Amino acid sequence: MKILLYGKFADDLLPALAEAGGERVERNPDVVVSYGGDGALLGAEREFPGVPKLPMRDRRTAPLCPIHASYAEPLRHLLEGTLVKRTLMKLAGSVHGRTLVGINDIFIHHANPVSAIRYRVLIDDVPYGREIVGDGVGVATVHGSTAYYRSITHSVFRSGIGLAFSNSTEVTNHLVLPETTVIRIPLTRGPAILVADNDPEQIPVAEGDEIVIARIPESVMVYGLDLFMCPACRRLRHPRE
Repeated sequence: MKILLYGKFADDLLPALAEAGGERVERNPDVVVSYGGDGALLGAEREFPGVPKLPMRDRRTAPLCPIHASYAEPLRHLLEGTLVKRTLMKLAGSVHGRTLVGINDIFIHHANPVSAIRYRVLIDDVPYGREIVGDGVGVATVHGSTAYYRSITHSVFRSGIGLAFSNSTEVTNHLVLPETTVIRIPLTRGPAILVADNDPEQIPVAEGDEIVIARIPESVMVYGLDLFMCPACRRLRHPRE
């Protein structure tokens, strides 16, 4: 199995990869091992879309529980074919011919920090409420529900896609919708920006533009996500939770 190591300190994994008997490559990998945090996984998928991923946390910044302290173990299980596989869906946000793709979420944010945006929401072409005023709005996947979506809604979900409203001036209920839902967001006052995950690319959105957010057919297979999101490891990183 040809393995590409991805991440700022990915060379940390070289001894473990040798111990596990893996072959390191720089191109055309069978699996990309993203080494770091959640952002490293997102970045690896942008750079190597569709190639299976094995996310591993960097001990420099993320303490690991005793069960997952070994770097060699998940690599060995990968080569043996015994790691749990999970497929993650992707969302796309499109506006005036440009598209961004995310594993976690697609969001529209105000471009001017001192000025809210105004927008409407159509869910499968059915209007949701009236014009909304706030800092932003976005759609998250199940995987992304533990990220920015959670910080806005103080909740997570286990199926569908989540629609979250950031700092709206009036109470607007967050929604969990079927995965097949197509969400259209006409911007009635801007300026705004369209973003996906932690992608540094941003698409400017002007008043009168309409953003379309929906699931796309492409997905990514991730190995060992249960290890990467281990509750015991998380408690070490966030002891007050």
